[in-house]
Amino acid sequence: MADSLLFLPRLTVVGAGPGDPDLLTLKGAKALAAADVVLYDALANDALLAHVRPGVPLLFVGKRSGFKAYTQDGINELIVRQAYRHGHVVRLKGGDPFVFGRGREEMLYAEAHGLATAYVPGISSAVAAAGSVGIPATHRGLSEGFRVLTATTADEQLATALLEAAQTPTVTTIILMGMSRLAEITALFARYGGAGVPAAIIQNGTLPTARVVAGTVADIAGRATNAGLGAPAVIVLGEVVRLMKQSAAADATPTALLPELLAYAEVA
Repeated sequence: MADSLLFLPRLTVVGAGPGDPDLLTLKGAKALAAADVVLYDALANDALLAHVRPGVPLLFVGKRSGFKAYTQDGINELIVRQAYRHGHVVRLKGGDPFVFGRGREEMLYAEAHGLATAYVPGISSAVAAAGSVGIPATHRGLSEGFRVLTATTADEQLATALLEAAQTPTVTTIILMGMSRLAEITALFARYGGAGVPAAIIQNGTLPTARVVAGTVADIAGRATNAGLGAPAVIVLGEVVRLMKQSAAADATPTALLPELLAYAEVA
């Protein structure tokens, strides 16, 4: 427990990065070393807990195989209780806590209950997972930009932003938490003429256990099913998928890397 003379109930929300423990930031490692209690998610690599001082309480508050350790309201309340009991709470969240991670939501609750708060960014899997297999979010001549979307809204409806994405194929679309709705997503893109758009799914990106399936919008759902890919995974839709490393995909279409595109890449 923190020294009573220095006791300051506070919360630091730390991004754990995309999976590879070496991708944790130095500031994140320092925050873990200074923690009086750590609340960590399922997507945070357990190896990161080695940065925590011996004896500091480690509380798992994530979700695995459909089991949810705490509701979001429960996590918010736990943060406040632990801060007033121990002092410095570090909330370790996968990827970047401000990219569909409810990081700011937890900070606002903590601030409303008298806690000082801080945020340590993490490398988001939205970019890192694809990049780890050679797929850039943007590439000159192939993509005018990129968007990062979640598949569903708070009430579990298909996100309306996907409709806009389906109609702008010149922008790379990266979808998080979308595997359970993959068939619906690809059907939407196909409906707006995107059946032939290159597509890839990266599971466990940046880790030695990473698996990749590539194809097109028309066949990626079937390929993912045949390969046994599931969540968590990152879905990438766009021409940049053609730049994927040839050795990366376990199941790729013959046109995943076109010779003319490779020639372009060499001079671009």
